Amino acid sequence: MERKNFLKNSIGLIGIGSILAEACTKEPAANELISSTDAENAAAACITTPQETPGPYELDLIQNSAIFRSDITEGKTGIPLNLKLRIVNANDNCTPIQGARVDIWHCDKDGYYSGFKEPGYLGEMDLTGQTFLRGIQLSDANGLVVFNTIYPGWYSGRITHIHLEIFINSVSKKTTQVAFPDKLNPKVYTTPLYTGHGANTSVRNNVSDLVFKDSINDELVTIVSASEAGIAAKFTVGVPL
Repeated sequence: MERKNFLKNSIGLIGIGSILAEACTKEPAANELISSTDAENAAAACITTPQETPGPYELDLIQNSAIFRSDITEGKTGIPLNLKLRIVNANDNCTPIQGARVDIWHCDKDGYYSGFKEPGYLGEMDLTGQTFLRGIQLSDANGLVVFNTIYPGWYSGRITHIHLEIFINSVSKKTTQVAFPDKLNPKVYTTPLYTGHGANTSVRNNVSDLVFKDSINDELVTIVSASEAGIAAKFTVGVPL
């Protein structure tokens, strides 16, 4: 789905009031969460993306053909997130990699992952057998994949993040995680769909997170636009081949 249509269709889903950023270099529009110029964009240099743990909620769903998809929401509510990932060869001037298998997974707005029985602020949830907010795609000739999902929630001990694993010729070449700007997270969590869980009281910011504390500059998505109707972000994954 085109990003403009994705955001247009999302407006009716998110009927929430106006929020203004307080510490921006320019004042955002009425329904803008943060301005793109104030999004703490990641560096554009050609680098190898840091290797990170896949975490406790990784699933290999390669045998499930339904997981090969762009829209991974499966009806989960939250602020729509359009995430564009570009997979490149960090050892060849960031030449795009075609045909890379890109696995993505993250928690829902309340901090729960599909596929597991787990605790959380709503109590223990048995989500075994479910596959929401998980997807696989193959990169195109430009190294691109695009996922339509929702902005992740948080759970105790971690800042907001998304997991990625990149396979080349069926071999895992990069496992990493990506984060979101510190100015964006708290604003999302004041919006109606997220207020039940509220602000993350367990991890103050990205540099306080156990995964991102020593590598956040290389794992921060670039925010293209961020309004209450939808968020668009992009990230380049540098894989050493």
